[in-house]
Amino acid sequence: MNKYIVTGGAGFVGSNLVDALIDRGDEVIVLDNLSTGKKENLNSRAKFIEVDLRNLEEIKPHFVGVDYIFHEAALARVQPSIEDPVKYNDHNVNGTLNVLVAAKDAKVKKVVYAASSSAYGDYKEMPLKEIMPAIPISPYGLQKYIGEEYCRLFSYVYKLPTVCLRYFNVFGPRMVQEGAYASVIAIFASQKKNGQPLTIVGDGEQQRTYTFVKDIVRANLLAAESDISDGRAINTGQSNEYSVNQIAEMIGGPATNIPPRIEPRRNLCDNSLAKKLLCWEPKVKLHEWIPEYKEQLGI
Repeated sequence: MNKYIVTGGAGFVGSNLVDALIDRGDEVIVLDNLSTGKKENLNSRAKFIEVDLRNLEEIKPHFVGVDYIFHEAALARVQPSIEDPVKYNDHNVNGTLNVLVAAKDAKVKKVVYAASSSAYGDYKEMPLKEIMPAIPISPYGLQKYIGEEYCRLFSYVYKLPTVCLRYFNVFGPRMVQEGAYASVIAIFASQKKNGQPLTIVGDGEQQRTYTFVKDIVRANLLAAESDISDGRAINTGQSNEYSVNQIAEMIGGPATNIPPRIEPRRNLCDNSLAKKLLCWEPKVKLHEWIPEYKEQLGI
Protein backbone atom coordinates (compact mmCIF):
# COMPACT_ATOMS: atom_id res chain seq x y z
CA MET A 1 0.00 0.00 0.00
CA ASN A 2 1.29 3.43 -0.97
CA LYS A 3 0.48 6.81 0.50
CA TYR A 4 -0.78 9.50 -1.86
CA ILE A 5 -1.63 13.18 -1.79
CA VAL A 6 -4.28 14.37 -4.23
CA THR A 7 -4.41 18.15 -4.38
CA GLY A 8 -7.83 19.34 -5.44
CA GLY A 9 -9.25 16.02 -4.26
CA ALA A 10 -12.66 17.60 -3.63
CA GLY A 11 -12.86 18.69 -7.26
CA PHE A 12 -14.01 16.97 -10.43
CA VAL A 13 -10.99 14.98 -11.62
CA GLY A 14 -9.36 14.88 -8.20
CA SER A 15 -12.31 13.26 -6.44
CA ASN A 16 -12.63 10.57 -9.11
CA LEU A 17 -8.91 9.88 -8.72
CA VAL A 18 -9.23 9.65 -4.93
CA ASP A 19 -12.04 7.10 -5.31
CA ALA A 20 -9.90 4.93 -7.59
CA LEU A 21 -6.98 5.00 -5.13
CA ILE A 22 -9.19 4.22 -2.13
CA ASP A 23 -10.91 1.38 -4.01
CA ARG A 24 -7.59 -0.37 -4.55
CA GLY A 25 -6.61 0.00 -0.90
CA ASP A 26 -4.23 2.95 -0.91
CA GLU A 27 -3.92 5.62 1.77
CA VAL A 28 -4.97 9.05 0.49
CA ILE A 29 -4.64 12.59 1.81
CA VAL A 30 -6.76 15.25 0.11
CA LEU A 31 -5.49 18.83 0.14
CA ASP A 32 -8.16 21.27 -0.99
CA ASN A 33 -9.19 24.80 -0.06
CA LEU A 34 -12.73 24.20 -1.36
CA SER A 35 -12.60 27.29 -3.58
CA THR A 36 -14.10 25.22 -6.39
CA GLY A 37 -14.18 21.72 -4.87
CA LYS A 38 -17.16 20.45 -2.89
CA LYS A 39 -17.31 18.58 0.40
CA GLU A 40 -19.88 16.19 -1.05
CA ASN A 41 -17.24 15.00 -3.54
CA LEU A 42 -14.91 13.89 -0.74
CA ASN A 43 -14.36 10.19 -0.10
CA SER A 44 -15.01 9.49 3.58
CA ARG A 45 -12.09 7.03 3.67
CA ALA A 46 -9.59 9.69 2.61
CA LYS A 47 -8.01 12.11 5.06
CA PHE A 48 -9.21 15.61 4.19
CA ILE A 49 -7.14 18.69 5.04
CA GLU A 50 -8.59 22.08 4.16
CA VAL A 51 -5.55 24.10 3.19
CA ASP A 52 -4.45 26.61 0.56
CA LEU A 53 -1.52 25.49 -1.59
CA ARG A 54 -0.26 29.05 -1.74
CA ASN A 55 0.82 28.69 1.90
CA LEU A 56 4.04 26.66 1.61
CA GLU A 57 4.80 26.35 5.32
CA GLU A 58 1.28 25.14 6.02
CA ILE A 59 1.28 22.40 3.37
CA LYS A 60 4.84 21.08 3.84
CA PRO A 61 4.22 18.90 6.93
CA HIS A 62 1.52 16.93 5.10
CA PHE A 63 4.01 15.77 2.44
CA VAL A 64 6.27 13.95 4.90
CA GLY A 65 6.11 10.18 4.38
CA VAL A 66 4.01 10.44 1.20
CA ASP A 67 5.00 8.30 -1.79
CA TYR A 68 3.23 10.01 -4.71
CA ILE A 69 1.56 13.35 -5.44
CA PHE A 70 -1.25 13.89 -7.92
CA HIS A 71 -1.44 17.65 -8.41
CA GLU A 72 -4.97 18.29 -9.66
CA ALA A 73 -5.72 21.57 -7.88
CA ALA A 74 -6.11 24.66 -10.04
CA LEU A 75 -8.43 27.47 -10.92
CA ALA A 76 -9.69 26.08 -14.21
CA ARG A 77 -11.08 27.37 -17.50
CA VAL A 78 -9.88 29.94 -19.99
CA GLN A 79 -12.40 32.77 -19.91
CA PRO A 80 -12.28 33.47 -16.14
CA SER A 81 -8.47 33.56 -16.33
CA ILE A 82 -8.70 36.28 -18.98
CA GLU A 83 -10.92 38.30 -16.66
CA ASP A 84 -8.72 37.84 -13.57
CA PRO A 85 -5.16 36.84 -14.61
CA VAL A 86 -3.50 37.88 -11.30
CA LYS A 87 -5.72 35.69 -9.13
CA TYR A 88 -5.33 32.77 -11.54
CA ASN A 89 -1.56 33.15 -11.66
CA ASP A 90 -1.35 33.16 -7.87
CA HIS A 91 -3.25 29.87 -7.60
CA ASN A 92 -2.00 28.06 -10.69
CA VAL A 93 1.67 29.06 -10.74
CA ASN A 94 2.55 29.75 -7.10
CA GLY A 95 0.43 26.84 -5.88
CA THR A 96 2.18 24.45 -8.26
CA LEU A 97 5.62 25.74 -7.31
CA ASN A 98 4.82 25.17 -3.63
CA VAL A 99 3.67 21.61 -4.31
CA LEU A 100 6.94 20.87 -6.09
CA VAL A 101 9.04 22.41 -3.31
CA ALA A 102 7.16 20.45 -0.65
CA ALA A 103 7.47 17.24 -2.70
CA LYS A 104 11.21 17.79 -3.22
CA ASP A 105 11.84 18.41 0.47
CA ALA A 106 9.81 15.32 1.45
CA LYS A 107 11.63 13.20 -1.16
CA VAL A 108 8.44 11.81 -2.69
CA LYS A 109 8.76 9.20 -5.43
CA LYS A 110 6.94 11.18 -8.13
CA VAL A 111 4.67 14.12 -8.86
CA VAL A 112 2.03 13.67 -11.56
CA TYR A 113 0.89 17.09 -12.76
CA ALA A 114 -2.47 17.86 -14.36
CA ALA A 115 -1.40 19.90 -17.37
CA SER A 116 -3.71 21.23 -20.08
CA SER A 117 -4.10 21.11 -23.84
CA SER A 118 -4.72 24.87 -23.64
CA ALA A 119 -0.92 25.22 -23.60
CA TYR A 120 -0.91 24.57 -27.35
CA GLY A 121 -2.87 27.70 -28.23
CA ASP A 122 -4.54 28.05 -31.61
CA TYR A 123 -2.75 25.78 -34.07
CA LYS A 124 -4.18 25.32 -37.56
CA GLU A 125 -2.32 22.05 -38.02
CA MET A 126 -4.03 19.04 -36.43
CA PRO A 127 -3.76 16.79 -34.52
CA LEU A 128 -1.85 18.36 -31.65
CA LYS A 129 1.42 16.58 -30.86
CA GLU A 130 3.82 17.02 -27.96
CA ILE A 131 6.62 18.04 -30.32
CA MET A 132 4.69 21.22 -31.21
CA PRO A 133 5.88 24.28 -29.27
CA ALA A 134 3.47 25.59 -26.65
CA ILE A 135 1.96 28.92 -27.76
CA PRO A 136 -0.82 29.58 -25.22
CA ILE A 137 -3.37 32.30 -25.98
CA SER A 138 -4.85 32.70 -22.49
CA PRO A 139 -3.49 33.30 -18.99
CA TYR A 140 -4.78 29.86 -17.96
CA GLY A 141 -2.98 28.14 -20.83
CA LEU A 142 0.23 29.98 -20.01
CA GLN A 143 -0.03 29.22 -16.29
CA LYS A 144 -0.56 25.51 -16.88
CA TYR A 145 2.43 25.49 -19.24
CA ILE A 146 4.57 27.26 -16.63
CA GLY A 147 3.61 24.41 -14.31
CA GLU A 148 4.95 21.93 -16.87
CA GLU A 149 8.21 23.84 -17.12
CA TYR A 150 8.54 23.88 -13.34
CA CYS A 151 8.05 20.11 -13.30
CA ARG A 152 10.74 19.66 -15.94
CA LEU A 153 13.04 22.02 -14.06
CA PHE A 154 12.55 20.25 -10.72
CA SER A 155 13.29 16.90 -12.37
CA TYR A 156 16.46 18.29 -13.94
CA VAL A 157 17.81 20.43 -11.10
CA TYR A 158 16.51 18.68 -7.97
CA LYS A 159 16.10 15.13 -9.36
CA LEU A 160 12.43 15.10 -8.36
CA PRO A 161 10.63 12.61 -10.63
CA THR A 162 7.71 14.31 -12.39
CA VAL A 163 5.43 13.73 -15.37
CA CYS A 164 2.83 16.03 -16.92
CA LEU A 165 -0.46 14.89 -18.44
CA ARG A 166 -2.09 17.32 -20.85
CA TYR A 167 -5.84 16.92 -20.38
CA PHE A 168 -8.27 17.55 -23.21
CA ASN A 169 -11.73 18.78 -22.05
CA VAL A 170 -12.60 16.25 -19.39
CA PHE A 171 -16.25 15.19 -18.90
CA GLY A 172 -18.09 12.77 -16.66
CA PRO A 173 -19.47 12.31 -13.13
CA ARG A 174 -19.05 15.34 -10.84
CA MET A 175 -18.09 17.79 -13.58
CA VAL A 176 -18.96 21.33 -12.56
CA GLN A 177 -22.57 22.05 -13.48
CA GLU A 178 -22.78 25.81 -13.12
CA GLY A 179 -20.86 29.05 -12.83
CA ALA A 180 -17.64 30.19 -14.46
CA TYR A 181 -16.02 26.75 -14.19
CA ALA A 182 -18.75 24.80 -16.00
CA SER A 183 -17.99 23.13 -19.34
CA VAL A 184 -20.11 23.68 -22.44
CA ILE A 185 -21.72 20.25 -21.91
CA ALA A 186 -22.90 21.16 -18.42
CA ILE A 187 -23.94 24.67 -19.47
CA PHE A 188 -26.11 23.32 -22.28
CA ALA A 189 -27.62 20.68 -20.01
CA SER A 190 -28.45 23.28 -17.35
CA GLN A 191 -29.99 25.61 -19.93
CA LYS A 192 -32.12 22.81 -21.33
CA LYS A 193 -33.27 21.79 -17.85
CA ASN A 194 -34.27 25.38 -17.08
CA GLY A 195 -36.12 25.82 -20.38
CA GLN A 196 -33.57 28.30 -21.72
CA PRO A 197 -32.05 28.38 -25.23
CA LEU A 198 -28.59 26.86 -25.57
CA THR A 199 -26.05 29.69 -25.94
CA ILE A 200 -23.67 28.84 -28.75
CA VAL A 201 -20.52 30.99 -28.82
CA GLY A 202 -19.77 32.38 -32.29
CA ASP A 203 -20.71 30.12 -35.20
CA GLY A 204 -20.46 26.98 -33.09
CA GLU A 205 -18.09 25.30 -35.51
CA GLN A 206 -15.14 25.38 -33.10
CA GLN A 207 -14.18 21.79 -32.33
CA ARG A 208 -12.87 20.12 -29.18
CA THR A 209 -11.57 16.76 -28.04
CA TYR A 210 -13.53 15.43 -25.03
CA THR A 211 -12.13 12.82 -22.63
CA PHE A 212 -13.98 10.76 -20.02
CA VAL A 213 -12.86 11.36 -16.45
CA LYS A 214 -12.36 7.66 -15.65
CA ASP A 215 -10.01 7.43 -18.63
CA ILE A 216 -8.08 10.40 -17.23
CA VAL A 217 -7.90 8.69 -13.82
CA ARG A 218 -6.45 5.58 -15.46
CA ALA A 219 -3.83 7.70 -17.25
CA ASN A 220 -2.77 9.23 -13.91
CA LEU A 221 -2.35 5.84 -12.26
CA LEU A 222 -0.33 4.53 -15.20
CA ALA A 223 1.85 7.67 -15.21
CA ALA A 224 2.63 7.28 -11.52
CA GLU A 225 3.60 3.64 -12.01
CA SER A 226 5.65 4.31 -15.15
CA ASP A 227 9.40 4.92 -15.24
CA ILE A 228 8.90 8.39 -16.75
CA SER A 229 10.50 10.90 -14.41
CA ASP A 230 11.85 13.79 -16.50
CA GLY A 231 8.83 16.12 -16.44
CA ARG A 232 7.82 15.47 -20.03
CA ALA A 233 4.32 16.34 -21.22
CA ILE A 234 2.04 13.59 -22.54
CA ASN A 235 -1.29 14.17 -24.27
CA THR A 236 -4.16 12.39 -22.55
CA GLY A 237 -7.22 12.84 -24.71
CA GLN A 238 -9.57 11.10 -27.08
CA SER A 239 -8.60 10.92 -30.75
CA ASN A 240 -11.85 12.42 -32.07
CA GLU A 241 -13.52 15.82 -31.80
CA TYR A 242 -16.97 17.42 -31.74
CA SER A 243 -18.13 20.90 -32.67
CA VAL A 244 -20.12 23.04 -30.27
CA ASN A 245 -23.05 22.72 -32.65
CA GLN A 246 -22.81 18.93 -32.40
CA ILE A 247 -22.81 19.14 -28.59
CA ALA A 248 -25.91 21.35 -28.74
CA GLU A 249 -27.60 18.84 -31.05
CA MET A 250 -26.80 15.97 -28.65
CA ILE A 251 -28.27 17.87 -25.69
CA GLY A 252 -31.23 19.04 -27.78
CA GLY A 253 -33.42 22.12 -27.64
CA PRO A 254 -33.56 25.58 -29.23
CA ALA A 255 -30.30 27.49 -29.46
CA THR A 256 -29.09 31.06 -29.86
CA ASN A 257 -25.72 32.41 -30.94
CA ILE A 258 -23.72 34.81 -28.78
CA PRO A 259 -20.62 36.83 -29.75
CA PRO A 260 -17.36 34.93 -30.37
CA ARG A 261 -14.47 35.07 -27.91
CA ILE A 262 -10.74 34.39 -27.84
CA GLU A 263 -10.38 30.62 -28.10
CA PRO A 264 -8.78 28.01 -30.38
CA ARG A 265 -10.86 26.77 -33.29
CA ARG A 266 -9.77 23.16 -32.77
CA ASN A 267 -7.79 21.02 -30.32
CA LEU A 268 -7.73 17.51 -31.77
CA CYS A 269 -5.50 15.24 -29.67
CA ASP A 270 -2.78 12.94 -30.91
CA ASN A 271 -2.55 10.37 -28.11
CA SER A 272 0.01 8.07 -29.75
CA LEU A 273 2.71 8.97 -27.21
CA ALA A 274 0.43 7.97 -24.31
CA LYS A 275 -0.25 4.68 -26.07
CA LYS A 276 3.47 4.10 -26.50
CA LEU A 277 4.76 5.21 -23.08
CA LEU A 278 1.81 4.44 -20.80
CA CYS A 279 -0.03 1.74 -22.75
CA TRP A 280 -3.04 4.03 -22.32
CA GLU A 281 -5.96 4.47 -24.65
CA PRO A 282 -9.27 6.20 -23.86
CA LYS A 283 -12.33 3.97 -23.90
CA VAL A 284 -15.43 6.17 -23.56
CA LYS A 285 -16.62 8.53 -26.31
CA LEU A 286 -18.75 11.57 -25.55
CA HIS A 287 -21.66 10.70 -27.84
CA GLU A 288 -21.97 7.33 -26.09
CA TRP A 289 -22.14 8.94 -22.63
CA ILE A 290 -24.47 11.91 -23.31
CA PRO A 291 -27.70 9.82 -23.27
CA GLU A 292 -26.77 8.50 -19.81
CA TYR A 293 -26.01 12.03 -18.63
CA LYS A 294 -29.34 13.37 -19.91
CA GLU A 295 -31.17 10.53 -18.19
CA GLN A 296 -29.45 11.33 -14.88
CA LEU A 297 -30.51 14.98 -15.15
CA GLY A 298 -34.01 14.15 -16.34
CA ILE A 299 -33.76 16.20 -19.51
